[in-house]
Parts: sequence; C-alpha cells; structure tokens
Amino acid sequence: MTTQAQGLHTQVLDTLGLAITAGEYAPGSVLRTDELAQRFEVSRTVIREVVRVLESMHLVESRRRVGVTVRATEQWNVYDPRVIRWRLAGADRPRQLRSLTVLRSAVEPVAAGLAAAHATPEQCRELTEQALGMVATSRGGQLDAYLVHDIAFHRVVLNASGNEMFARLGDVVAEVLAGRTHHHVMFEDPDPAAVTLHVRVAEAVRARDAARAEELTREIAMGALRELDVLAP
Repeated sequence: MTTQAQGLHTQVLDTLGLAITAGEYAPGSVLRTDELAQRFEVSRTVIREVVRVLESMHLVESRRRVGVTVRATEQWNVYDPRVIRWRLAGADRPRQLRSLTVLRSAVEPVAAGLAAAHATPEQCRELTEQALGMVATSRGGQLDAYLVHDIAFHRVVLNASGNEMFARLGDVVAEVLAGRTHHHVMFEDPDPAAVTLHVRVAEAVRARDAARAEELTREIAMGALRELDVLAP
C-alpha cells in the first residue's frame, strides 16, 4: 500500500470508526461498499481494507447478498485501543472513562503487587526513572510531557507483574491516560498527591513490598475516579 493509500485508509477508518462507535449507524445498519467509495472518493480496494479492519474489531460483519452490517455494541472488541480512542472521542466519554478507570482499579493494584515480587532490577530502575520524570513535568502545564512518563510508568508495572494478560492491557491503559489528557479531563497540572503516590509505588516495588505497592496503586486508581466525579460527572 502506497503512502497516499495508507493515508486515505487511515482517514476513512477513523471517520467510519468514530461514526459507528458514536451510534450514527445503528446496529443492523447496512453499509454499501460502492456508496462508501463514492462518499469518500476512494477506491473500493481502500474500502475493503477498511472493512477488514472494522471486522477484526467486531464492529461490522460482511454478509453475502446483504453487505457490511453494523454489529451490536455487546459484540465489539472494546479492548481494542482504536475502539477505545474512538469511544472516548464521542459524547459517551464520561461513562467510558469511568468504565475504563474501574477496570484499571481492579487490575493495576494486583499488577503492582506482583511487580514487587517479580520486577527485574532494570524494571525497578525504569519505574523509578519514569516516576521522577512525572515529578519533573508535573508543573507548568506540561501535560503532554507528563503523559509520556505516566504511560511508560504504568506499562512497566503491568509488564513487571510477570502476568502476560496484565501486560497486554498496556495499550488499553495508554489510551485511557491519553484520552484524559487530549480531551481535557485533567487538571491543568496533575494532582501533587497522585504524583507522589507514583514515586512511592516505585519505592515499594524496589523494596519488594507487595502489600504496600498494591495499596498505593489502589489509592492512585481511587483518586482518578474522584477526579472524574469533578471533571466528567
């Protein structure tokens, strides 16, 4: 696929993905490839590639003699990072953020406790570096720079847990954190208490204190839920 074709593919995919997840196409709606090609002024080949990606996310299914049918919400792959990104861009953002933050509150504390038992010296060092990076970028409206360290910190925790299922949630957590920042569901500067908690989690993991790491990470998750009560009620 040429660079131009890739750009068209991404543009059409994002437009259709956003429309489907926002409910512009009700479940059971039929999308005609010829009509889509005409609407977006692209080839049917591009549309077929887009449909294949949407099928992989379980947003649509192709039926012979029927066309491309939008599937029910319950059938979507809601863990797909792009699906999360599209849903967070829609009007249902507050509910999505809460649902995803509750998921984090159930998983990440356990992952942190496991990380205290299984993290390698390199992972302990990286966790500390990312926590200090969060401290350094937590003032002066540096939310984009802060986000880089925040995402990296939580990826290390999930990976260091030694549980491959937790590790696969790294992209999910990254989309949640990015969505909060990009859609302004964050204070101008991160909560100083939350920043300090991340540093303490890194210390607990390095000290092999599983109970403390789990407790502190749960405090972080509960704080994120409280922020949603204020910023995205």
